[in-house]
Amino acid sequence: MKIEELEEAEESTFISKFGHSMSKEMLTKDAIHAFQNIIYAYYQNHGRKLPWRETNNPYHILISEIMLQQTQVERVLEKYGEFIKAFSDFHALAQASLHNVLEVWQGLGYNRRAIALKKIAEIVVTAHNGTLPSHPEVLMSLPGIGRYTASAIAAFAFNLPTVFIETNIRTVFIHFFYQNQSKVKDSELLPLVEQTLDTANPRTWYYALMDFGAMLKKRFQNPNRRSAHYHRQTPFKGSNRELRGLILKALTRQTSMSERELVQTLILDPERIKSTLKQLHAEGFIKKSGNTYRIA
Repeated sequence: MKIEELEEAEESTFISKFGHSMSKEMLTKDAIHAFQNIIYAYYQNHGRKLPWRETNNPYHILISEIMLQQTQVERVLEKYGEFIKAFSDFHALAQASLHNVLEVWQGLGYNRRAIALKKIAEIVVTAHNGTLPSHPEVLMSLPGIGRYTASAIAAFAFNLPTVFIETNIRTVFIHFFYQNQSKVKDSELLPLVEQTLDTANPRTWYYALMDFGAMLKKRFQNPNRRSAHYHRQTPFKGSNRELRGLILKALTRQTSMSERELVQTLILDPERIKSTLKQLHAEGFIKKSGNTYRIA
């Protein structure tokens, strides 16, 4: 049998033996051991080689985690190295202009994350002597960092046994423990995540879980759709997100532009551009001087 066929056979055996009615009980040691073996075996044979997995540098891991928020791995791979080359550490990012940061960020979308990263760098330099805190609760006090990102950074940068869930991890646990069920809540999955956690090496364990989940999404009709928290992302084309990106891209190419110049350049609804400029100004992305706008 091929490796893939053996792996699928082991999955089926596990699900038939342990995967039913287990979610409301404490998993046995045998179940935990068998589950970990399946996940680690797949990771050993098929684990993705990603640059942020080859470092323990907290700054590099922070950059990758913020970039990976709502962005596919392939797109992050295109920007991760370029961003770190441009801003090599917290001090370099803190001292950079927002214009330069947004210029390098172009192509990733969700530009609020770029502002958050710069603010994080400024706080880390001024309040933490240039060293990223390791405790999730402290990390959550930084801009743009919620519970998942804080827990992931703690695990990946500091190898702390935090308990968290994201789309690929959710997919794995729904696949193994909630066959033929829908509207599965994260509150039902988190006890299983905690029970099966490899506390000695959470960093590698979570990487293995994520890769297994990414594989499952390709093999099956995304099991994550059976989650109570699943939401289909709205189309990017024609969205407010696209317009915001287009305005910021135009302003990074020019020293400043008027509202009229932006309308002529983008050839879009003047009222939408006007409204979006107000939003970007209120959020601190851009500054207004007379009739012209520029990156803050």
